[in-house]
Amino acid sequence: MRLVRAAIFPVLALATAHPVLAQNAPALPTGTLPAPGARPAGPPMQPQGWTMTVGVAPLFGMAWQGSKDTALSIFPDLRVNYKDTLFLSVPDGLGWNAVNADGWKAGPLVKLRFGRNESNGGSPFQITGGSDALIGMGDIGVAGEAGGFVEKRFGAKRQWRARAEVRQGFGAHQGVVGDVQAAYSGRTGKVLYSAGPRATFASADYVQTYFGVDAGQAARTGLAVSRPDGGLVSYGLGANVIRPLDRRRVVTLFAGVDRLGGEPASSSLIRERGQRTQFTVGLGYGFRFGL
Repeated sequence: MRLVRAAIFPVLALATAHPVLAQNAPALPTGTLPAPGARPAGPPMQPQGWTMTVGVAPLFGMAWQGSKDTALSIFPDLRVNYKDTLFLSVPDGLGWNAVNADGWKAGPLVKLRFGRNESNGGSPFQITGGSDALIGMGDIGVAGEAGGFVEKRFGAKRQWRARAEVRQGFGAHQGVVGDVQAAYSGRTGKVLYSAGPRATFASADYVQTYFGVDAGQAARTGLAVSRPDGGLVSYGLGANVIRPLDRRRVVTLFAGVDRLGGEPASSSLIRERGQRTQFTVGLGYGFRFGL
């Protein structure tokens, strides 16, 4: 078994937060581009053979996307990689770097989006806090999203990275979701860092599933019927700081702030029970080893 350098918990987007891990709840961020495969900010790793990362990350942020209430969750992180070719994790999904040359990466991608619980708004990993603002809205089940990605790394030291994803939903929502991200990565001594902007776009089906209020929900909640259209879901900034402890272990501090786009914010759910500005902050620990 060959041990390799550990690295976990990029910031999305996050977080995040572009919540794919748990829609409308805090999620492991995917937003400032240590890209899929659990790569750290800074110079990319070239893992040999199969590797696995096991970690955990306490995260404090909004109880659901659009919420004005907060919650604390503890997320597990399990990642499996084959070289710089295949990657599998809950935050990054299942993907294949079918194109991987000259700073370009592209390929197919499938992601999981957890549901939303009307009783507390939280993810399955929430341990305290939460929100009762969704009571009467009903639960939202698990959705899958299948599509593809393209990524380019550039600059004198390839310190800049840009990435775009487009995915078609199935299950709880049938909408189309697109993420665009950019980040600048660097190193100060042993510390790696990454920061940059991000945005998420989606079709009307997606926006209405997570932000709309239909007639039945209006009758149960007292909210006005709202049918927001597709468009910009959110935009914001994310950053992370990664400190390797040794060849196998790493600690990551990540944070992000995002603002809902005009269509989601126009919903009576957000106007009366939520807010446009969202934030997440968390601390991750990971251990990576060869298989």
